[in-house]
Amino acid sequence: MRRSHAFALIITLGAAGCTQFPQLDATLTDAARAAPYPDLVPLEGLQARINETDTGPDTAPAIEARIAGLKSRASRLGGTVIDDSTRARMQAGVTR
Repeated sequence: MRRSHAFALIITLGAAGCTQFPQLDATLTDAARAAPYPDLVPLEGLQARINETDTGPDTAPAIEARIAGLKSRASRLGGTVIDDSTRARMQAGVTR
């Protein structure tokens, strides 16, 4: 009995893996469809570019300022989305 369940699960997951996603396909522009595949490059070249990143004494304050700005923005976004009168009206509509 367990083997049949496992087999059914494998078949179902396999079929789901073959599913087309038209909403994703619709987001591609004609230019993106016609674009060539990116070149494959050795990993060493990418690592060398990372190591060349310029971090100077002014980098840390700039990053800390960005962090503070993002934290401030996040705290402003943390409030309620629906005001009390709208919430009461919605709740009244649900209980009818």
